[in-house]
Amino acid sequence: MDIARPSNARKKRIRQIIYAVVGLAAVALVSFGLSRLKPAAPTVERAVVWPAKVERGPMVRQVRGLGTLTPEDIRWIPATTQGRVERIILRPGTPVKANDVVLELTNPQLEQQLQDATLKLQAAEAGLANTKVAMNNDLLQARALLRLTQQQRDELKVRAGLDGMLQLVPVEVGQQVAPGANLARVANPSRLKAEIKIAETQAKDIQIGQKAEVDTRNGVVQGRVARIDPSVQNGTRTVDVTLIGDLPRGAVPDLSVDGTIELERLNDVLFMGRPAFGQEQSVVGLFKIATDGVNAERVQVKLGRSSVNTMEVLSGLKVGDQVILSDMSAYDAYDRIRLK
Repeated sequence: MDIARPSNARKKRIRQIIYAVVGLAAVALVSFGLSRLKPAAPTVERAVVWPAKVERGPMVRQVRGLGTLTPEDIRWIPATTQGRVERIILRPGTPVKANDVVLELTNPQLEQQLQDATLKLQAAEAGLANTKVAMNNDLLQARALLRLTQQQRDELKVRAGLDGMLQLVPVEVGQQVAPGANLARVANPSRLKAEIKIAETQAKDIQIGQKAEVDTRNGVVQGRVARIDPSVQNGTRTVDVTLIGDLPRGAVPDLSVDGTIELERLNDVLFMGRPAFGQEQSVVGLFKIATDGVNAERVQVKLGRSSVNTMEVLSGLKVGDQVILSDMSAYDAYDRIRLK
């Protein structure tokens, strides 16, 4: 009895089906493998990044701001009477004594009043012999009036009022001034304080009496916080620092300075340099450099308290780790980079 054998065409079709299944399986495996691969890490020039090492030890918390030196002893000299500036005797920049005449005013009406007061006093004194009791009150009023008018006339010679440096004379010859108008400013340049502008977000921990350093660009002088302005102006609070010790040469009123205030000293904390982005008590993503010094992977770091140049690390890093502190926002889409 003969056995029926499949035709050659049927065998060929079966082989084709087998090859197709194997091919599809291979494509699926390759696709799955490629999907599991991580995207290629971009290459970053090592010269453009700012690496720093995580350390453990004491950390001094500080805040920094810009400001100016201002005299502690300032006196504006007001006009006490109506007058006309007749002559400016001393100009700004001239050392003065308290009794030095800065400028002279004239007031013809006041001169007439002084003469009238003098005549009235003489008349009162002449009638005193006959009507001493009756004229006693008039005599006292006349003397008081004379003293007041004499004082007003004397104050037409505007004096410095204190030993120091004449800083400003904001009037010109021929200008009329009213009582209360500021005619000159005198300051004592040997007693200066620093007014430091601190960002309002960093000023919350500043306290009276804290240590400070003021850099005048020609030397650093020690100081202490004396006053904290309760109001905020343009995003900053003004902190007055009393200077201790001798002032560096060139320290003059209105000089721009750089002030640093010491908030506190932290002992045995984990810290690193201050990153380009990241505030106190926040979590940021930083690239940690591997031990090969080439690859870097993004890690989540919890930050603690901050200083001018350092930041406390609460978690995410350990002693000896190297991280990139510079701005890496251009690589936010990547979790790994390569340094070259």
